Amino acid sequence: MTFKPDDTHNPELKSWVETANDPATEFPIQNLPLCAFEVTHGEGEQLHSHAHPGVAIGDQILDVGLLVESGWMEREAPEDLVEALQQPYWFGLAHSPRLVHDLRVVLQKFLADGAGGGQQIRRLRDKALRPQSRTRLVEPLPIFNYTDFYASIHHATTVGAMFRPDNPLLPNYKHVPIGYHGRASSIVVSGSPITRPKGQQSPPETDPGSGPVFGPCKLLDYELEVGMYIARGNELGEPVPIGLAHDYMLGLCLVNDWSARDIQKWEYQPLGPFLAKNFATTISPYIVTMDALAPFRRGAMERPAGDPRPLPYLWDDQDQKHGGFEITLEVYLQSAQMAEKQMAPVRLSRGSFRDMYWTFGQMLTHHASNGCNLRAGDLLASGTVSGKESDSRGCLLELTWDGAGADGKPRPRRPIQLPTGETRTFLADGDTVVFKGICEREGYRTIGFGECRGTITGSRV
Repeated sequence: MTFKPDDTHNPELKSWVETANDPATEFPIQNLPLCAFEVTHGEGEQLHSHAHPGVAIGDQILDVGLLVESGWMEREAPEDLVEALQQPYWFGLAHSPRLVHDLRVVLQKFLADGAGGGQQIRRLRDKALRPQSRTRLVEPLPIFNYTDFYASIHHATTVGAMFRPDNPLLPNYKHVPIGYHGRASSIVVSGSPITRPKGQQSPPETDPGSGPVFGPCKLLDYELEVGMYIARGNELGEPVPIGLAHDYMLGLCLVNDWSARDIQKWEYQPLGPFLAKNFATTISPYIVTMDALAPFRRGAMERPAGDPRPLPYLWDDQDQKHGGFEITLEVYLQSAQMAEKQMAPVRLSRGSFRDMYWTFGQMLTHHASNGCNLRAGDLLASGTVSGKESDSRGCLLELTWDGAGADGKPRPRRPIQLPTGETRTFLADGDTVVFKGICEREGYRTIGFGECRGTITGSRV
Protein backbone atom coordinates (compact mmCIF):
# COMPACT_ATOMS: atom_id res chain seq x y z
CA MET A 1 0.00 0.00 0.00
CA THR A 2 1.36 3.40 -0.98
CA PHE A 3 0.80 6.34 1.33
CA LYS A 4 1.99 9.04 -1.08
CA PRO A 5 -0.19 11.36 -3.22
CA ASP A 6 0.17 11.05 -6.99
CA ASP A 7 -1.16 12.64 -10.18
CA THR A 8 -4.74 11.61 -9.34
CA HIS A 9 -4.65 14.12 -6.45
CA ASN A 10 -3.57 17.06 -8.62
CA PRO A 11 -5.71 20.01 -7.43
CA GLU A 12 -5.77 21.43 -10.96
CA LEU A 13 -7.79 18.48 -12.29
CA LYS A 14 -11.27 19.57 -13.42
CA SER A 15 -14.33 17.63 -14.57
CA TRP A 16 -16.98 18.21 -17.23
CA VAL A 17 -19.42 17.63 -14.34
CA GLU A 18 -19.59 21.30 -13.36
CA THR A 19 -20.67 20.75 -9.75
CA ALA A 20 -17.50 18.73 -9.15
CA ASN A 21 -15.46 21.91 -9.69
CA ASP A 22 -17.33 23.84 -6.99
CA PRO A 23 -14.84 24.55 -4.14
CA ALA A 24 -17.63 23.69 -1.66
CA THR A 25 -18.30 20.18 -2.99
CA GLU A 26 -17.25 17.15 -0.98
CA PHE A 27 -16.94 15.12 -4.17
CA PRO A 28 -14.46 16.66 -6.62
CA ILE A 29 -12.79 14.48 -9.25
CA GLN A 30 -9.99 13.88 -6.71
CA ASN A 31 -12.37 11.96 -4.40
CA LEU A 32 -14.65 9.55 -6.33
CA PRO A 33 -15.96 7.59 -3.31
CA LEU A 34 -17.51 4.18 -4.00
CA CYS A 35 -21.23 3.65 -3.54
CA ALA A 36 -24.07 1.39 -4.68
CA PHE A 37 -27.57 2.37 -5.76
CA GLU A 38 -30.82 0.62 -6.57
CA VAL A 39 -31.79 0.19 -10.23
CA THR A 40 -35.31 -0.97 -11.09
CA HIS A 41 -36.24 -2.86 -14.27
CA GLY A 42 -39.45 -4.24 -15.79
CA GLU A 43 -43.12 -3.63 -15.12
CA GLY A 44 -45.90 -5.18 -13.03
CA GLU A 45 -45.09 -8.68 -11.86
CA GLN A 46 -41.80 -8.55 -13.78
CA LEU A 47 -40.60 -5.56 -11.77
CA HIS A 48 -37.29 -6.23 -10.04
CA SER A 49 -34.37 -4.24 -8.69
CA HIS A 50 -30.68 -4.78 -8.08
CA ALA A 51 -27.68 -2.76 -6.96
CA HIS A 52 -25.36 -0.99 -9.39
CA PRO A 53 -21.87 0.20 -8.41
CA GLY A 54 -21.30 3.92 -8.68
CA VAL A 55 -19.10 6.80 -7.55
CA ALA A 56 -20.06 10.27 -6.36
CA ILE A 57 -18.93 13.20 -8.52
CA GLY A 58 -20.19 16.68 -7.60
CA ASP A 59 -23.94 16.40 -7.01
CA GLN A 60 -24.21 13.36 -9.33
CA ILE A 61 -23.71 9.59 -9.19
CA LEU A 62 -21.73 8.02 -12.02
CA ASP A 63 -23.12 4.59 -12.93
CA VAL A 64 -19.95 2.49 -13.12
CA GLY A 65 -22.02 -0.60 -13.91
CA LEU A 66 -23.30 1.11 -17.05
CA LEU A 67 -19.74 1.85 -18.18
CA VAL A 68 -19.06 -1.87 -17.95
CA GLU A 69 -22.28 -2.86 -19.73
CA SER A 70 -21.68 -0.34 -22.54
CA GLY A 71 -18.29 -1.82 -23.39
CA TRP A 72 -16.45 1.43 -22.60
CA MET A 73 -14.66 -0.06 -19.62
CA GLU A 74 -13.53 -3.07 -21.67
CA ARG A 75 -11.90 -0.72 -24.19
CA GLU A 76 -10.24 1.56 -21.65
CA ALA A 77 -9.43 -0.50 -18.55
CA PRO A 78 -7.06 -3.36 -17.75
CA GLU A 79 -8.60 -6.79 -18.26
CA ASP A 80 -8.43 -7.79 -14.57
CA LEU A 81 -10.23 -4.58 -13.58
CA VAL A 82 -13.04 -5.30 -16.05
CA GLU A 83 -13.36 -8.82 -14.64
CA ALA A 84 -13.42 -7.45 -11.07
CA LEU A 85 -16.19 -4.99 -11.93
CA GLN A 86 -18.41 -7.80 -13.19
CA GLN A 87 -18.71 -9.17 -9.65
CA PRO A 88 -21.59 -7.93 -7.42
CA TYR A 89 -21.14 -4.62 -5.61
CA TRP A 90 -17.43 -3.88 -5.13
CA PHE A 91 -16.32 -7.35 -4.03
CA GLY A 92 -14.09 -7.89 -7.05
CA LEU A 93 -12.36 -4.59 -6.50
CA ALA A 94 -11.99 -5.03 -2.77
CA HIS A 95 -9.41 -7.80 -3.02
CA SER A 96 -6.67 -5.68 -4.61
CA PRO A 97 -5.48 -2.17 -3.69
CA ARG A 98 -3.98 -1.89 -7.20
CA LEU A 99 -7.38 -2.39 -8.81
CA VAL A 100 -8.80 0.44 -6.68
CA HIS A 101 -6.10 2.73 -8.03
CA ASP A 102 -6.63 1.50 -11.60
CA LEU A 103 -10.35 2.28 -11.33
CA ARG A 104 -9.53 5.74 -10.02
CA VAL A 105 -7.28 6.46 -13.01
CA VAL A 106 -9.80 5.12 -15.56
CA LEU A 107 -12.76 7.04 -14.08
CA GLN A 108 -10.77 10.25 -13.95
CA LYS A 109 -10.06 9.77 -17.65
CA PHE A 110 -13.80 9.43 -18.34
CA LEU A 111 -14.76 12.39 -16.12
CA ALA A 112 -11.91 14.81 -16.88
CA ASP A 113 -12.70 18.15 -18.44
CA GLY A 114 -11.56 18.23 -22.06
CA ALA A 115 -11.59 14.46 -22.47
CA GLY A 116 -12.08 13.60 -26.12
CA GLY A 117 -14.83 11.53 -27.66
CA GLY A 118 -17.52 11.71 -30.29
CA GLN A 119 -21.27 11.69 -30.16
CA GLN A 120 -21.40 8.13 -28.77
CA ILE A 121 -19.27 9.10 -25.77
CA ARG A 122 -21.35 12.23 -25.17
CA ARG A 123 -24.52 10.12 -25.09
CA LEU A 124 -22.84 7.69 -22.67
CA ARG A 125 -21.87 10.58 -20.40
CA ASP A 126 -25.45 11.82 -20.25
CA LYS A 127 -26.84 8.35 -19.65
CA ALA A 128 -24.28 7.39 -16.99
CA LEU A 129 -25.03 10.29 -14.65
CA ARG A 130 -27.95 10.51 -12.23
CA PRO A 131 -28.63 13.20 -9.58
CA GLN A 132 -27.77 12.16 -6.05
CA SER A 133 -31.03 13.74 -4.85
CA ARG A 134 -33.06 11.29 -6.95
CA THR A 135 -30.94 8.19 -6.39
CA ARG A 136 -31.66 5.57 -3.73
CA LEU A 137 -28.30 4.66 -2.27
CA VAL A 138 -27.84 1.31 -0.54
CA GLU A 139 -24.94 -0.25 1.35
CA PRO A 140 -21.81 0.05 -0.84
CA LEU A 141 -20.88 -3.45 0.31
CA PRO A 142 -23.06 -5.96 2.16
CA ILE A 143 -21.69 -5.98 5.71
CA PHE A 144 -21.56 -9.44 7.25
CA ASN A 145 -19.54 -8.63 10.38
CA TYR A 146 -19.22 -5.48 12.47
CA THR A 147 -16.77 -4.69 15.27
CA ASP A 148 -16.84 -1.52 17.34
CA PHE A 149 -13.67 -0.31 19.04
CA TYR A 150 -12.97 2.18 21.84
CA ALA A 151 -9.95 3.94 20.34
CA SER A 152 -10.34 7.53 21.60
CA ILE A 153 -8.50 7.96 24.87
CA HIS A 154 -10.30 11.25 25.51
CA HIS A 155 -13.68 9.53 25.21
CA ALA A 156 -12.55 6.62 27.36
CA THR A 157 -11.19 8.98 30.02
CA THR A 158 -14.28 11.21 30.17
CA VAL A 159 -16.72 8.30 30.34
CA GLY A 160 -14.48 6.42 32.77
CA ALA A 161 -14.45 9.43 35.08
CA MET A 162 -18.24 9.29 35.33
CA PHE A 163 -18.09 5.83 36.91
CA ARG A 164 -14.53 5.64 38.29
CA PRO A 165 -13.48 9.22 39.19
CA ASP A 166 -10.25 8.08 40.81
CA ASN A 167 -9.28 5.62 38.06
CA PRO A 168 -10.97 6.53 34.73
CA LEU A 169 -8.87 4.26 32.52
CA LEU A 170 -8.72 0.57 33.22
CA PRO A 171 -5.16 -0.87 33.29
CA ASN A 172 -5.43 -2.62 29.92
CA TYR A 173 -6.49 0.43 27.87
CA LYS A 174 -3.00 1.60 26.89
CA HIS A 175 -1.85 -1.91 26.03
CA VAL A 176 -4.64 -3.35 23.88
CA PRO A 177 -7.23 -1.96 21.44
CA ILE A 178 -10.56 -2.55 23.18
CA GLY A 179 -13.49 -3.68 21.03
CA TYR A 180 -16.66 -5.72 20.95
CA HIS A 181 -18.67 -7.45 18.22
CA GLY A 182 -21.73 -5.51 17.10
CA ARG A 183 -24.76 -6.55 15.07
CA ALA A 184 -24.29 -6.27 11.29
CA SER A 185 -27.94 -6.99 10.43
CA SER A 186 -29.12 -3.70 11.96
CA ILE A 187 -26.66 -1.48 10.08
CA VAL A 188 -28.64 0.99 7.95
CA VAL A 189 -27.71 3.60 5.35
CA SER A 190 -27.91 7.31 6.06
CA GLY A 191 -31.46 8.65 5.96
CA SER A 192 -33.07 5.54 7.44
CA PRO A 193 -35.41 6.19 10.41
CA ILE A 194 -34.24 5.04 13.83
CA THR A 195 -36.89 3.48 16.07
CA ARG A 196 -36.46 4.27 19.75
CA PRO A 197 -35.56 0.92 21.34
CA LYS A 198 -37.16 -0.74 24.33
CA GLY A 199 -35.34 -2.66 27.00
CA GLN A 200 -34.83 -3.39 30.67
CA GLN A 201 -33.70 -0.49 32.81
CA SER A 202 -32.29 -0.50 36.31
CA PRO A 203 -34.43 0.17 39.39
CA PRO A 204 -34.57 3.86 40.38
CA GLU A 205 -31.89 4.92 42.83
CA THR A 206 -34.62 6.10 45.19
CA ASP A 207 -36.14 2.61 45.30
CA PRO A 208 -33.48 0.02 44.43
CA GLY A 209 -35.57 -2.82 45.79
CA SER A 210 -38.41 -2.26 43.32
CA GLY A 211 -36.71 -4.25 40.55
CA PRO A 212 -36.03 -3.37 36.91
CA VAL A 213 -38.61 -2.06 34.45
CA PHE A 214 -39.13 -2.67 30.74
CA GLY A 215 -39.99 0.18 28.38
CA PRO A 216 -38.81 2.72 25.80
CA CYS A 217 -35.28 4.03 26.20
CA LYS A 218 -35.23 7.41 27.99
CA LEU A 219 -31.54 8.22 27.45
CA LEU A 220 -31.03 7.75 23.71
CA ASP A 221 -27.69 8.98 22.39
CA TYR A 222 -25.61 9.15 19.23
CA GLU A 223 -21.95 8.20 18.90
CA LEU A 224 -19.73 9.93 16.34
CA GLU A 225 -17.41 7.36 14.77
CA VAL A 226 -15.35 6.61 11.68
CA GLY A 227 -15.69 3.19 10.06
CA MET A 228 -13.17 1.22 8.01
CA TYR A 229 -14.16 -1.38 5.40
CA ILE A 230 -12.05 -4.51 5.12
CA ALA A 231 -10.83 -4.98 1.53
CA ARG A 232 -9.77 -8.61 1.68
CA GLY A 233 -9.92 -11.20 4.38
CA ASN A 234 -7.46 -13.57 6.00
CA GLU A 235 -7.76 -17.31 6.41
CA LEU A 236 -9.07 -18.67 9.71
CA GLY A 237 -6.10 -19.12 12.03
CA GLU A 238 -3.88 -16.76 10.03
CA PRO A 239 -2.99 -13.43 11.71
CA VAL A 240 -2.38 -10.19 9.76
CA PRO A 241 1.05 -8.63 10.43
CA ILE A 242 0.77 -4.94 11.18
CA GLY A 243 3.23 -4.15 8.39
CA LEU A 244 0.62 -5.48 5.93
CA ALA A 245 -2.52 -4.24 7.68
CA HIS A 246 -3.07 -1.30 5.33
CA ASP A 247 -3.26 -3.66 2.34
CA TYR A 248 -6.42 -5.07 3.92
CA MET A 249 -8.20 -1.69 4.05
CA LEU A 250 -10.57 -0.53 1.32
CA GLY A 251 -11.67 2.86 2.67
CA LEU A 252 -13.47 4.84 5.35
CA CYS A 253 -17.00 6.03 6.10
CA LEU A 254 -18.88 7.81 8.89
CA VAL A 255 -20.69 5.76 11.53
CA ASN A 256 -23.37 6.62 14.10
CA ASP A 257 -23.44 3.79 16.62
CA TRP A 258 -26.66 4.80 18.38
CA SER A 259 -26.66 4.00 22.08
CA ALA A 260 -29.42 3.48 24.65
CA ARG A 261 -27.60 4.65 27.76
CA ASP A 262 -30.15 3.58 30.37
CA ILE A 263 -30.46 0.10 28.90
CA GLN A 264 -26.67 -0.12 28.65
CA LYS A 265 -26.18 0.88 32.29
CA TRP A 266 -28.25 -2.09 33.45
CA GLU A 267 -27.06 -4.78 31.05
CA TYR A 268 -23.37 -4.12 30.35
CA GLN A 269 -22.04 -5.94 33.40
CA PRO A 270 -20.36 -8.37 33.21
CA LEU A 271 -20.16 -8.87 29.42
CA GLY A 272 -20.77 -5.47 27.82
CA PRO A 273 -23.30 -3.83 25.45
CA PHE A 274 -26.13 -5.91 23.98
CA LEU A 275 -29.64 -4.50 23.35
CA ALA A 276 -28.31 -1.01 24.11
CA LYS A 277 -26.39 -1.13 20.83
CA ASN A 278 -27.80 -3.73 18.45
CA PHE A 279 -31.04 -1.92 17.52
CA ALA A 280 -29.41 0.32 14.87
CA THR A 281 -26.12 1.62 13.50
CA THR A 282 -26.15 4.22 10.72
CA ILE A 283 -23.43 4.49 8.06
CA SER A 284 -22.77 7.13 5.43
CA PRO A 285 -23.41 5.67 1.95
CA TYR A 286 -19.94 6.21 0.49
CA ILE A 287 -16.56 4.49 0.86
CA VAL A 288 -13.82 7.12 0.63
CA THR A 289 -10.98 4.96 -0.64
CA MET A 290 -7.52 4.76 0.84
CA ASP A 291 -6.20 6.10 -2.48
CA ALA A 292 -8.34 9.24 -2.17
CA LEU A 293 -7.17 9.68 1.44
CA ALA A 294 -3.45 9.54 0.65
CA PRO A 295 -2.84 13.32 1.00
CA PHE A 296 -4.63 13.37 4.33
CA ARG A 297 -2.68 10.68 6.14
CA ARG A 298 -0.76 11.74 9.22
CA GLY A 299 1.24 10.19 11.99
CA ALA A 300 -0.39 8.26 14.78
CA MET A 301 -1.27 10.19 17.93
CA GLU A 302 1.87 10.96 19.90
CA ARG A 303 1.58 9.10 23.17
CA PRO A 304 2.30 11.03 26.35
CA ALA A 305 5.64 10.47 28.06
CA GLY A 306 5.46 7.49 30.36
CA ASP A 307 2.80 5.65 28.37
CA PRO A 308 3.78 2.06 27.53
CA ARG A 309 4.93 1.25 24.02
CA PRO A 310 2.57 -1.27 22.37
CA LEU A 311 3.74 -4.86 22.18
CA PRO A 312 5.81 -5.67 19.05
CA TYR A 313 2.89 -7.21 17.12
CA LEU A 314 1.10 -3.83 17.34
CA TRP A 315 4.07 -1.66 16.37
CA ASP A 316 5.18 -0.70 12.86
CA ASP A 317 7.18 2.38 11.89
CA GLN A 318 5.17 3.02 8.71
CA ASP A 319 1.88 2.70 10.61
CA GLN A 320 3.17 5.21 13.15
CA LYS A 321 4.19 7.64 10.36
CA HIS A 322 1.12 7.26 8.14
CA GLY A 323 -1.55 5.36 10.09
CA GLY A 324 -3.56 8.40 11.19
CA PHE A 325 -5.99 10.52 9.16
CA GLU A 326 -6.64 14.26 9.13
CA ILE A 327 -10.44 14.27 9.26
CA THR A 328 -12.52 17.06 10.78
CA LEU A 329 -15.80 15.72 12.18
CA GLU A 330 -18.96 17.63 13.04
CA VAL A 331 -22.29 16.75 14.67
CA TYR A 332 -25.52 18.65 13.93
CA LEU A 333 -28.98 18.34 15.48
CA GLN A 334 -32.38 19.45 14.21
CA SER A 335 -35.46 18.98 16.39
CA ALA A 336 -38.90 18.31 14.92
CA GLN A 337 -39.91 21.84 15.94
CA MET A 338 -36.88 23.26 14.15
CA ALA A 339 -37.76 21.29 11.03
CA GLU A 340 -41.34 22.59 11.11
CA LYS A 341 -40.01 26.14 11.28
CA GLN A 342 -37.51 25.38 8.48
CA MET A 343 -34.60 26.12 10.78
CA ALA A 344 -31.26 24.58 9.81
CA PRO A 345 -29.65 22.01 12.09
CA VAL A 346 -27.32 23.47 14.74
CA ARG A 347 -23.78 22.26 15.26
CA LEU A 348 -23.25 20.53 18.59
CA SER A 349 -19.59 19.61 18.31
CA ARG A 350 -16.50 19.75 16.11
CA GLY A 351 -13.53 17.47 16.59
CA SER A 352 -10.72 15.67 14.81
CA PHE A 353 -9.92 12.07 14.06
CA ARG A 354 -6.23 12.77 14.68
CA ASP A 355 -6.81 12.33 18.43
CA MET A 356 -7.24 8.54 18.29
CA TYR A 357 -5.02 6.54 20.64
CA TRP A 358 -5.06 3.47 18.38
CA THR A 359 -4.73 3.41 14.57
CA PHE A 360 -6.91 1.37 12.25
CA GLY A 361 -3.78 -0.66 11.46
CA GLN A 362 -3.46 -1.60 15.12
CA MET A 363 -7.18 -2.34 15.43
CA LEU A 364 -7.16 -4.62 12.37
CA THR A 365 -4.00 -6.42 13.41
CA HIS A 366 -5.23 -7.01 16.94
CA HIS A 367 -8.62 -8.21 15.62
CA ALA A 368 -6.89 -10.93 13.56
CA SER A 369 -4.04 -11.64 15.99
CA ASN A 370 -5.81 -14.65 17.48
CA GLY A 371 -6.57 -16.10 14.04
CA CYS A 372 -10.00 -14.50 13.62
CA ASN A 373 -10.88 -14.49 9.92
CA LEU A 374 -11.87 -11.08 8.58
CA ARG A 375 -13.91 -10.94 5.36
CA ALA A 376 -14.20 -8.46 2.51
CA GLY A 377 -16.88 -5.96 3.45
CA ASP A 378 -16.48 -6.35 7.22
CA LEU A 379 -16.80 -3.02 9.04
CA LEU A 380 -14.53 -1.93 11.87
CA ALA A 381 -15.58 1.26 13.69
CA SER A 382 -13.31 3.49 15.75
CA GLY A 383 -15.57 4.03 18.71
CA THR A 384 -16.73 7.50 19.75
CA VAL A 385 -14.36 10.22 18.49
CA SER A 386 -13.80 12.85 21.17
CA GLY A 387 -11.12 15.46 21.78
CA LYS A 388 -9.76 17.26 24.82
CA GLU A 389 -12.03 20.29 24.48
CA SER A 390 -15.60 20.10 25.74
CA ASP A 391 -17.02 21.14 22.35
CA SER A 392 -15.20 18.28 20.59
CA ARG A 393 -16.99 15.49 22.44
CA GLY A 394 -18.67 12.95 20.18
CA CYS A 395 -21.83 12.04 22.14
CA LEU A 396 -24.42 13.66 24.41
CA LEU A 397 -23.29 11.53 27.34
CA GLU A 398 -20.06 13.55 27.29
CA LEU A 399 -21.37 16.88 25.97
CA THR A 400 -23.91 17.30 28.78
CA TRP A 401 -21.63 15.96 31.54
CA ASP A 402 -20.76 18.64 34.10
CA GLY A 403 -18.44 16.65 36.33
CA ALA A 404 -18.77 15.93 40.02
CA GLY A 405 -19.44 18.33 42.86
CA ALA A 406 -17.46 18.84 46.05
CA ASP A 407 -19.33 15.91 47.57
CA GLY A 408 -18.07 13.62 44.82
CA LYS A 409 -21.54 13.11 43.37
CA PRO A 410 -22.30 13.96 39.72
CA ARG A 411 -23.68 17.42 39.13
CA PRO A 412 -26.94 17.70 37.17
CA ARG A 413 -26.36 17.41 33.44
CA ARG A 414 -25.88 20.64 31.50
CA PRO A 415 -28.58 20.67 28.78
CA ILE A 416 -27.91 21.62 25.16
CA GLN A 417 -29.79 24.82 24.28
CA LEU A 418 -31.57 24.82 20.90
CA PRO A 419 -32.60 28.01 19.03
CA THR A 420 -36.30 27.19 19.56
CA GLY A 421 -35.86 27.38 23.34
CA GLU A 422 -35.89 23.57 23.61
CA THR A 423 -33.21 21.79 25.58
CA ARG A 424 -31.64 18.36 25.25
CA THR A 425 -29.64 16.14 27.55
CA PHE A 426 -30.49 13.12 25.38
CA LEU A 427 -32.40 12.68 22.12
CA ALA A 428 -36.15 13.21 21.74
CA ASP A 429 -38.49 11.65 19.19
CA GLY A 430 -38.36 13.64 15.96
CA ASP A 431 -34.73 14.70 16.45
CA THR A 432 -32.49 14.39 13.39
CA VAL A 433 -28.77 13.86 13.95
CA VAL A 434 -26.35 14.60 11.11
CA PHE A 435 -22.63 13.77 10.99
CA LYS A 436 -20.24 15.40 8.52
CA GLY A 437 -16.57 14.77 7.83
CA ILE A 438 -14.07 16.55 5.61
CA CYS A 439 -10.36 16.25 4.84
CA GLU A 440 -8.40 19.45 4.20
CA ARG A 441 -4.74 20.07 3.43
CA GLU A 442 -3.03 23.00 1.78
CA GLY A 443 -2.21 22.27 -1.85
CA TYR A 444 -5.00 19.66 -2.29
CA ARG A 445 -8.71 19.68 -3.00
CA THR A 446 -10.91 19.26 0.06
CA ILE A 447 -12.82 15.98 0.04
CA GLY A 448 -15.71 14.75 2.19
CA PHE A 449 -17.66 11.70 3.30
CA GLY A 450 -21.24 12.80 2.66
CA GLU A 451 -23.83 12.90 5.42
CA CYS A 452 -24.53 10.26 8.04
CA ARG A 453 -28.11 11.14 8.99
CA GLY A 454 -30.83 9.55 11.09
CA THR A 455 -34.17 10.69 12.57
CA ILE A 456 -35.60 9.26 15.81
CA THR A 457 -39.12 7.81 15.65
CA GLY A 458 -41.19 6.65 18.61
CA SER A 459 -41.05 3.13 20.02
CA ARG A 460 -43.35 0.59 18.43
CA VAL A 461 -46.11 -1.01 20.49
